[in-house]
Amino acid sequence: MATAAGNQEYACIADLYDHVVPYRTRPDIEFYLAAARDCGGPVLEVGCGTGRILLPTARAGLDIVGLDSSPHMLQVCRQRLLDEPAAVRARVRLIEADMRSFALAQRFNLITLPFRPFQHLITVADQMSCLQTIHRHLAAEGRLILDLFNPSLAALVRDDVGQEIGDEPEFTTPDGRRVIRRHKIVARDHANQVNQVELIYYVTHPEGREERLVQAFP
Repeated sequence: MATAAGNQEYACIADLYDHVVPYRTRPDIEFYLAAARDCGGPVLEVGCGTGRILLPTARAGLDIVGLDSSPHMLQVCRQRLLDEPAAVRARVRLIEADMRSFALAQRFNLITLPFRPFQHLITVADQMSCLQTIHRHLAAEGRLILDLFNPSLAALVRDDVGQEIGDEPEFTTPDGRRVIRRHKIVARDHANQVNQVELIYYVTHPEGREERLVQAFP
């Protein structure tokens, strides 16, 4: 079993990320494209990952900087960029950095944090550091779009700690791996409103070898 956490959180599963059904079917791309067109470039995407939002933004003709703390996710994004026309590649700059503290010699008309990267910051101090850093990079009339998860109160109090649950459909990667994903709440800290979570990927390789990959995060 392989497990990754911290800035290595995606080490085990970066090459699977784009194939996870709930990720590839998220209906938010057009929302961010509309915002980018409205604000104009340049755009900064914090937590750009493999380029799910970044690449369509660049294809739409906007200059965009993608920032992420995971070298593994950025490597997948770089590989995807190789398949894009030169004009699209020229609009993209990728940076490995911590969202709490980065310094770019540039200001942006739009800064986005799609798909909840901000909620990986679990202390008020870290959250404030991130917001202050973002503020320093916003143009005078710039806009910040911050995506947050609004959890079900019933789910938060459910007694399911330690149980693997999930009903996501199996998916198959281009190289023939069959993958089933489940998730588990490892621990709940009700006072601080923090869950310790594992996403568990059961992978069957074409030759029959099986793997259990664990992505752990708060």
